[in-house]
Amino acid sequence: MNTPPAGLSAEQERRETALVDRVLSSFDACEDPRLKEVMRALVRHLHGFLREVRLTEEEWAAAIAFLTAAGHITTPKRQEFILLSDVLGASMQIITINNQAVGAATEATVFGPFFVEDSPEAPIGGDIAFGAAGEPCRVEGTVTDTAGRPVPGARIEVWEADEHGRYDVQYDDGRTAARAHLFTDGDGRYAFWGITPTPYPIPHDGPVGALLAATGRSPMRASHLHFMVTAAGCRRLVTHIFVRGDELLGEDSVFGVKESLVKEFVRRPAGTPTPDGRPVDGTWSTARFDIVLAPAET
Repeated sequence: MNTPPAGLSAEQERRETALVDRVLSSFDACEDPRLKEVMRALVRHLHGFLREVRLTEEEWAAAIAFLTAAGHITTPKRQEFILLSDVLGASMQIITINNQAVGAATEATVFGPFFVEDSPEAPIGGDIAFGAAGEPCRVEGTVTDTAGRPVPGARIEVWEADEHGRYDVQYDDGRTAARAHLFTDGDGRYAFWGITPTPYPIPHDGPVGALLAATGRSPMRASHLHFMVTAAGCRRLVTHIFVRGDELLGEDSVFGVKESLVKEFVRRPAGTPTPDGRPVDGTWSTARFDIVLAPAET
């Protein structure tokens, strides 16, 4: 960070370093210690980046135009800056930093932009698809704490895209589909019917999509199913499960995949009896996801 770029004259190095020092000292009067710490670190890293790559004025102007375009396309339903954070891995790094590893606690991953408050409640074993297109899938498991004790009454929010790669909120008809919440039973068990996850692209018709295209990256997300689990005395968990064998596991555009979250989705042939006797036309799948919650203070 503080190593001068090769080939700079002593005078050029003095001028650039002096500017960094002046900017850093401008925060000396800041009375909020945390804000002061964050801003000074930001300045050091930003100027270090500018000096390392020797950014040109034309490149700086292109960066400003990019950020301006991101602001213009952002709406209450589309946050291009969060999307930018996602594709740069910043969102996942924030999640990793703020969800410290605790024993066997389930790993967290990105929240995503498609969670909706006040989802309908489903009973254990109920159908959360609500008519969403896709292959039926039964998911079951347990919720325990890091000591292995069942967590009864844990609230589990689940949501996913349909087989066309769209969430219910991306349709204009006000539907609620492929999302619900349920509660674990007295033994910490849960089960529901959803749909087998399929891959889909993040929005890529704006500046972030142009950035991905320019750098040879795909906008595709690996197939996944969202979970958010809350319970008294436990840290909130926001996570996904991913489909083992999905060819996109190593290329997820927001870096959300973790090996511990990759699960077997076992396809059952048409006509195979379901565990609860539910009639299903055609193939269906099953997956198991046992969730371990960290203590609230971690």
